[in-house]
Amino acid sequence: MVKSLSLGRTMKFAVLLAIIAAADMAVSQDTILRMQRSTAALEIDSNAKHGQGISGVTTGNPGDVWHYPNSLACLLVYTDGRYVLEKRDEVTVGKPKTKLAEGSFTADEIQQLKAILGDEALKQLTTPRLPNWPDDAVALHEIESLNVQIDRGGSSQTILTVKERLKTRAMTGLDTWLDNSTPYQKTMAPLVKWFKDVEKKSKSALKDAKPQYCAPINIE
Repeated sequence: MVKSLSLGRTMKFAVLLAIIAAADMAVSQDTILRMQRSTAALEIDSNAKHGQGISGVTTGNPGDVWHYPNSLACLLVYTDGRYVLEKRDEVTVGKPKTKLAEGSFTADEIQQLKAILGDEALKQLTTPRLPNWPDDAVALHEIESLNVQIDRGGSSQTILTVKERLKTRAMTGLDTWLDNSTPYQKTMAPLVKWFKDVEKKSKSALKDAKPQYCAPINIE
């Protein structure tokens, strides 16, 4: 079972990258940045259908994680300074709540963002390779992802980081965390902090809405 997980996961991640390249998450011509943070609490350990397809997070397709407690936050920033922040939370399975905030950044705020995006180290980043699961992994309990799409003069730079909490057969009984963003955390820290600041700033402006912008997490 565990070997099947690892093999399926490797193969599915190759498909994942192709999906991301073609999905609606891609930055449009009038968008300079799109970010989405996704989290889901899972209990996948014996279902063969799920087990063979646990590959992390995919975007752009209807996702089974709509069935799990999950949280999504996505932000779009347009060339004219406008932004849209959508948050989707499903604490109780089957009862998702979506809220939306819209606004405009000042000229200084846009310059601050462009300075962050213009960092040469950030420009060099690509999606880091997902770490291999340990041989004694038996379950995926939690998954977090950050999907960043940056317009680079008409082309799109994609950075996808995934953090997973695994149950193993280790005698300690403690779960194992895998995180492919570890080497990139210092470089991405200013952008991640900026994203969190926008969330805080927009909290009072969030209003009930229908889901439009966030892409589901897809655990097949």
